[in-house]
Amino acid sequence: MAIWLARAGSHGEYEQKFVEDKKIYLTWDALSEDISALDRSGLYQRLSQLYPTTKPRAISNWTGQIWSFTKEMKKGDIVGIPSKSQPVIFFYEVVGDYVHEIKAQHPFYHSRQVKLLAEVPRSHLRQDILYSFGAFLTICRISRNDAEARIERMRNNGWKSESTNSIISQVVSSDEEIEESLNIEEIAAEQISRLIISKFKGHGLTRLVDAILRAQGYTTYLSPEGPDGSVDILAGGGRLGFVEPRLCVQVKSQDNPIELRSITELQGAMTNVKATHGLFVSWNGYKRSVTHSVITAHFFNVRLWTQYDVVRELYANYDRLDEEIKAELPLKRIWIVASQGDKMEDDE
Repeated sequence: MAIWLARAGSHGEYEQKFVEDKKIYLTWDALSEDISALDRSGLYQRLSQLYPTTKPRAISNWTGQIWSFTKEMKKGDIVGIPSKSQPVIFFYEVVGDYVHEIKAQHPFYHSRQVKLLAEVPRSHLRQDILYSFGAFLTICRISRNDAEARIERMRNNGWKSESTNSIISQVVSSDEEIEESLNIEEIAAEQISRLIISKFKGHGLTRLVDAILRAQGYTTYLSPEGPDGSVDILAGGGRLGFVEPRLCVQVKSQDNPIELRSITELQGAMTNVKATHGLFVSWNGYKRSVTHSVITAHFFNVRLWTQYDVVRELYANYDRLDEEIKAELPLKRIWIVASQGDKMEDDE
């Protein structure tokens, strides 16, 4: 059994398609023809013809990824797809051979049938495994650090957290070599996320969200630790907090994704405190039905944040945070040159 990384688009735009169709796809632009009869050399030559302005090194890289998907991936293998909208990795079992469908909707010409095994919170995986799932590549085999045996053990253990080792030690030090193909930006965000939850678990996360809202210009009321009736934070615009929008905020740092019932409770609390809008912050995301329900029915009065949103807002407002918070969460901004080699297939 092999473990593979696959990506549902560079921005996760195909995640719902993968889930609904129970398939994984190659989504290279312009690659619509059947390539099953080509050997590796022939595939390289054909890609060179389809993408004449692309450098040979990139063509060689794409050849390897496409060859892995069409020829090396086998039934029974496990495919991990990191979500861009939720802090989870979708793990699938491959149950079908490579299929080409010339009449398929663009760009879903190349596929494999899969079976969803689990939506595993990223926090259940140790940092060295997450490094591998942070690769820029769209398709690649994950084998470093005994990954195959470790993920198989997680599967047999109900996808529970792999290790109880200190999270902090994973954040501040690692003796693993970082490969060129890894997305350094994504790795940094992962490390910051782990540092946040190690220092701001429980009510601490509510305190951090409160600090971010104040940095955004809101006047806030932070509920004391303990039962809060679905009201962790109240926030309003203006110096006294009387200006709309008036927010009712609920914050959860629990390990499991939030269910619809919790969102309903927030909406009830919004009515009780006469809030015009609600913000639900769930560190480990939401059940898929919650996301769909809120986006379609409550888009104009409720927002959902995951750890991705907290980290993004932290970046945007860090300089305006309280000195106490910054002392607990010391970060610095680093500028690096963006390489053209960082592009994925959607940029072709």
